[in-house]
Amino acid sequence: MTGEDATDGGGTSDTGQADVAVVPRFANVATFLRAAHRPICDDLDVAIFGVPFDLGCSFRAGARHGPAQIREMSRLIREVNFATRVAPFEVLRAADIGDAPVNSLSIGESLESIQAFVFKVLDSGAMPLAVGGDHTISLPILRALGKKAPLALVQFDAHSDTQDKMLGKAVANGTVFRRAIEERLVDPRRCFQLGVRGTLFKADELDWALAQGVTIMGMQQLEDLGPEKTGALIRDRIGDHPTYLSFDIDVLDPSIAPGTGGLEPGGLLYRDAQKLMHALRGLRFIGADVVEVCPPLENGSLTAMTAANVLFEAFCLLAESRRS
Repeated sequence: MTGEDATDGGGTSDTGQADVAVVPRFANVATFLRAAHRPICDDLDVAIFGVPFDLGCSFRAGARHGPAQIREMSRLIREVNFATRVAPFEVLRAADIGDAPVNSLSIGESLESIQAFVFKVLDSGAMPLAVGGDHTISLPILRALGKKAPLALVQFDAHSDTQDKMLGKAVANGTVFRRAIEERLVDPRRCFQLGVRGTLFKADELDWALAQGVTIMGMQQLEDLGPEKTGALIRDRIGDHPTYLSFDIDVLDPSIAPGTGGLEPGGLLYRDAQKLMHALRGLRFIGADVVEVCPPLENGSLTAMTAANVLFEAFCLLAESRRS
């Protein structure tokens, strides 16, 4: 919010975005979307936070550095969504609440501390908007959000992430949504995975998810339907059910998002993903994440810049959900 909120004297309201007429975008400590930096408190609609964790990655690690680089590149983000005219900071009281605590030597302890952190966010009345980190971070977030009843899920991803185990481990970035379904955190009949493609470890790798009722929409199907029909199909199936949005940056083509571990050629261009996200307007989103940005795997910040824009689109979807 802008008008009545107190400011810190430097052009940033306590729950809004820095005013570029007062504070240049290159100034001050970087926060997500240039939001105010606040601790968890009971006057936020959306709590934006990082999860610098990548112990669930079995191959090309480094996503623990994603939140810091996305914060830096999100200095570019302005106030209003050009396509939808949504100005989220005018609709929501939001702040960057820092990073969820993790133990960089322990998956188990990290999952517990992330989940406890998200419970604090929910107890404060805010919706979580998380920035990873590898895709494993979705599991503790869903364990908090989906504790009372299974959620609907819209997942942008080159991979289904419904393997049973990776290197003998039950929890990893490629198993997260199998665990979420088994734990009844998400309803597989209201689970849509968009942009799945590439090679598989086994020919039957997707069979379990399909048998549970998960809708896996590969690139060809997305292209054949187009964003409007895809969005209409998803909205019709999910209805008014509480919905979680998870965006793995590897759903995008490596030509525009090379800084990620699971590169799969033939993916969405940013404009394609943007149109699909706009087509999801009307769903009742209650939380979201953007994951798998790995700055050490590219020279430059193209992937983090793109992820910052995805983060803004997710923020706008939360704004419209809360406003409605």
